[in-house]
Amino acid sequence: MGFLFVAVGGAIGAMGRYAISLIPVRTEFPWLTLITNLIGALLIGFIVGLADKSDNVPPNMILFLKTGVCGGFTTFSTFSLEAFALFENKAYLPGGIYIALSVIGCIAGVFLGKKLSMCG
Repeated sequence: MGFLFVAVGGAIGAMGRYAISLIPVRTEFPWLTLITNLIGALLIGFIVGLADKSDNVPPNMILFLKTGVCGGFTTFSTFSLEAFALFENKAYLPGGIYIALSVIGCIAGVFLGKKLSMCG
């Protein structure tokens, strides 16, 4: 049954990621992937924080949200490909900035999401 929760959540997450990719942004910097990863980090931090805070959240709901939705939504493989492409094109400074913003920003997003889940 867990596979069904992950599959449905993954489909929802992937559709959300695709929707963001349709935003018409014309730039060489991969802003939409960065934004997707930051939102995903915030969301997974919030979900984990809620699960830690409450015993009332069913395990299948956590599986659906954390593994399914967040797993389908975040784009780390795309991030890796884009970072590689920046370096391959000798765009070392933008590549380094992209990696630093992605890693530090997403860790901060998990922290912030977890803190936000503790409010209220």
